[in-house]
Amino acid sequence: MKVFLIGDSISIHYGPYLEEYLRGIADYSRKGGGEAALKDLDSALGANGGDSSNVLAYMRTKAASGGFDADALLVNCGLHDVKTDPVTGAKQVPQEKYSENLEEIVRAAASTDLPMIWIRTTPCDEKVHNAICKSFFRYSHDVVAYNEIADRVMAAHGIPAIDLYSFTLNCGEELYCDHVHFTDAIRRLQAAFIAGWLSSASAPVCGRK
Repeated sequence: MKVFLIGDSISIHYGPYLEEYLRGIADYSRKGGGEAALKDLDSALGANGGDSSNVLAYMRTKAASGGFDADALLVNCGLHDVKTDPVTGAKQVPQEKYSENLEEIVRAAASTDLPMIWIRTTPCDEKVHNAICKSFFRYSHDVVAYNEIADRVMAAHGIPAIDLYSFTLNCGEELYCDHVHFTDAIRRLQAAFIAGWLSSASAPVCGRK
């Protein structure tokens, strides 16, 4: 089996461990450009999928150019969508648009004839984040709200979801290495959780090809 991941900087961090833990279970690949992404993890550069509008555009481009060399797509977006203008309070992608984009992402995945698996967006430390990041804020309640939107969309289409949000929150108190990214120990746990989900007997794609 081959899995292809499209996600934000959180996935860039846990990705190498996910690839390691999936050996013998699945071949792992992702949106390219890791070096560019690492230069600025808060921006949608290279391997960083960015917000739902960027993910949708990328998936449409790939679908139109022959699709993905994969048996399943792992998809996440949300942390960039909830970016909030400190002055106006406007979201980078408002909730209604986020819902619309997710609907189109599901359609784009369906056009490739590949099963899609959603990964719920991880939490942020809003106190640290909003003290450090002055160009945009993030709020924990927005992450919850956008996850709930994604839950509704995915459930309506029968798309399975890996609850990385709840898992991460239950990993203890020392989660973050900065305002939104996680320590190496947490990245390893996140990767192990996703790999375990994919390799479980109930996973709809595990080891089928």
